[in-house]
Amino acid sequence: MKIHDLAPPPGSKTKRRRVGRGIAGKGGKTAGRGSKGAGARGSVSPRFEGGQTPIHRRTPKSKGFKNPFRIEYVVINLEHLDDFDAGAVVDPGVLRSHGLVAKRGLVKILGRGEVTKALTVRAHAFSQSAVQAIESAGGSTEVIPAPWGEGRPPAKGNALTNR
Repeated sequence: MKIHDLAPPPGSKTKRRRVGRGIAGKGGKTAGRGSKGAGARGSVSPRFEGGQTPIHRRTPKSKGFKNPFRIEYVVINLEHLDDFDAGAVVDPGVLRSHGLVAKRGLVKILGRGEVTKALTVRAHAFSQSAVQAIESAGGSTEVIPAPWGEGRPPAKGNALTNR
């Protein structure tokens, strides 16, 4: 077999029909569009559904509730803290320098995994199981206040303020 012998199977490639080219060819006069009306004149919107309620009006818009005062934490599990040396002070700055926490956000320590070394862990929040595991290993925990103080953070996407 050579390159000039290659061809698509017969019947798989058909030419595009050129409609509206007179009565001699197929698709003359109305060119398959019927007679009169919006469909014949090319003014039908692509989203028009024949008078049925369109999909952009059938779908629900803003359902549910988004709490504007929610505090989101970046979570770190105990299994990541075991990589530090014994007696080290682990705080959000140290976690950021090790690439365990993103640039922004409050840090919360969760209790998955084990800690075998005595560490001083400073974070914005702890789970109860994390506090028990750190203290049972001989370490200590310290809660850091949020940068905006004791109150809640300013609302991000409050529906009432975005009007």
